[in-house]
Amino acid sequence: MAQKIADSIDRRILKELAADARIANNELAERVGLSASACLRRLRRLEETGIIRGYAAIIDPAVEGWTMTAIASIRLSRQHEDEIRMFEEAVKGWDEVIECQLVTGTRDYVLTVMSAGLDHYERFIKDKIAKLKCVDTIETSFVMNTIKARRF
Repeated sequence: MAQKIADSIDRRILKELAADARIANNELAERVGLSASACLRRLRRLEETGIIRGYAAIIDPAVEGWTMTAIASIRLSRQHEDEIRMFEEAVKGWDEVIECQLVTGTRDYVLTVMSAGLDHYERFIKDKIAKLKCVDTIETSFVMNTIKARRF
């Protein structure tokens, strides 16, 4: 269950951390108008209640040789529990897939897939997704440019 944010100061703390998770507590406290100790108490509470689930570095995908992003819409042949489980377990093991969402509408899943180019993506489709008997259709769109990416 999602935790509730206490007030506007908590929201400001979260906004500052979203912009720079490595910000020093003293600087964070100054930006949100608190003493360092009060800010640290709030920060610990946000962590303990699960509102802040962790901290991560955002790595340039090109370091891994991933220069192309594709959005793959997947439709399963049937929505039986065994096929859903088969698909979801397979996806969890694919490094190329950086996000997978179960969605409503004409498709069942939307995958965000990173690859080293069109040839690599084609191999990914043929060697991984298309080999799953539970997959009925695959529709791909290629990302030309990311206009906005927000990390929560």
